[in-house]
Amino acid sequence: MKYLALIASLSFAVPAIAGQCPMDMSKIDAAMEEASLSDAEMTKVKELRALGEEQHEAGDHAASVATLAEAKDMLGIE
Repeated sequence: MKYLALIASLSFAVPAIAGQCPMDMSKIDAAMEEASLSDAEMTKVKELRALGEEQHEAGDHAASVATLAEAKDMLGIE
């Protein structure tokens, strides 16, 4: 019975996480236009942004959220 509840709760969580990725990518895109980072830092942010999108498209939404969170941290956004 516990497993059924866990599976049911995860089935609701995955779509929510999946929907977060595009919002995070949009926030990153907007923040990159006004960011004052070094060239190396901006390159890293762009790499993380691209990786996050790849992970999202591959269906690995948890990894995408984590990767995009790292890029958002570098940009100083939530």
